[in-house]
Amino acid sequence: MTAHVVEVAWLDARETVTMAELSRVCGLTEAELEELLEFGALEPIDKEGPQRLFSAECIGTLRRAARLRRDFDLDLFAVALLLDYLHRIDMLERQVKSLQAHLPGHAHGSHREGPEPWREPHGGAVSDAPVTPSGSAGQGPDSGFDSSR
Repeated sequence: MTAHVVEVAWLDARETVTMAELSRVCGLTEAELEELLEFGALEPIDKEGPQRLFSAECIGTLRRAARLRRDFDLDLFAVALLLDYLHRIDMLERQVKSLQAHLPGHAHGSHREGPEPWREPHGGAVSDAPVTPSGSAGQGPDSGFDSSR
């Protein structure tokens, strides 16, 4: 049995990392990171500085992208597209959470994943109206329902 060593670090979006540190923690070479810079998928905090520094916030996304690159044998252009989409998804999820927080009756923990269960319109009451020859309940001439709309 072999023991696996796990390195844990607390990431703070306000922290900065160098290109070498980013390469070490993300599993991409510095050459690969340079190519992602050329594609515009990765951007340093200060473009004019002597040493390129990056926000630690990008580490999680780059790690996911590196894992997907290895798992699906993606080229760096595909990784650049993937990074853009992952960034957009993260941004949209933050917007959804922010909007949900403004909904009346929104309670922590009441959010469930997936679509809402089906609910019958108008309270779900079953109609006792007679079925007309066309097979529609309550749509006879006296029902007040205009089927021509």
